[in-house]
Order: sequence, then C-alpha cells, then structure tokens
Amino acid sequence: MRTTSLDLRERILAAYDQNEGTRLEVAARFRVSVGLVKKLLQQRRRTGDIRPRHHYSGRKPKLVQTHRQQLRELLSRKPDLTLEELRQALALDCTLPAIHYVLVELGLTYKKRHSGPVSKTARTSRARAGRGGGSKARSIRPN
Repeated sequence: MRTTSLDLRERILAAYDQNEGTRLEVAARFRVSVGLVKKLLQQRRRTGDIRPRHHYSGRKPKLVQTHRQQLRELLSRKPDLTLEELRQALALDCTLPAIHYVLVELGLTYKKRHSGPVSKTARTSRARAGRGGGSKARSIRPN
C-alpha cells in the first residue's frame, strides 16, 4: 500500500477546512477513505504535522535493549537456560517465541534438550510382515 502524497493530504485538508463538504464528501471527491480524512484531521490536531509517520507505526517491542543485554549476561553465566527460565529470570511479560526471535537476532543459543544421557529406546513396532498372498492369478476365484 502506497503512502498518500503530501500534496494530496494538503488538498484534502484545505477542502475540508473551506467547508467544501463533510468528511464523507471530501473523501469521495479525492477518492480516499473516510478513515484517511479522519486520521489526517486527528494527526494535524495532535501534532500539527500531516506528513506520513511510518516510523511510528506498528507494535512496539517488549524486549528492549536493556533486556537484550541481560539475556547476554544470563546466557554467558548459564548457557543451558530454557526460554521459560529466561522469561522468569527477567520477569518478562512476553511470549516464548518473542524471546526466541531476540536470541536468534543476537546470535545466541539456548538449551535445546535435556542434560541427561541420550536414552536408548527399543523398537515401538514389530518388523513388517512379508508381502503376503501369492501371485495374482492364484488369488482370483474362478466363477
């Protein structure tokens, strides 16, 4: 989706300010959504600026730089911490995948399996049976 140009934003607001129609009529005239007109009016009232604000959009990260430093320190001291243990140690209110993605970004690893020896398990199913049946000619009943 493309950003609405500054020129178009100015024309939309000028038309609304000169009472050339309601929000709905101004939106129809400039072929934009009513939501855009409303957003431009709110943004101008709140900040005094109508330029695009993309760098302010989106979810804000819950794991900030200080958390990243703490993760590094924790894993340098005890590298076998699980994601859950890391979350508890930092008292974070985020999901485990969020911690995982931060660790990937930092190039850090965490505990992936239990510390105990690898278990030697027995087979869980019997060996496959033979092919069974004979040739096709013998398995068809005569009429």
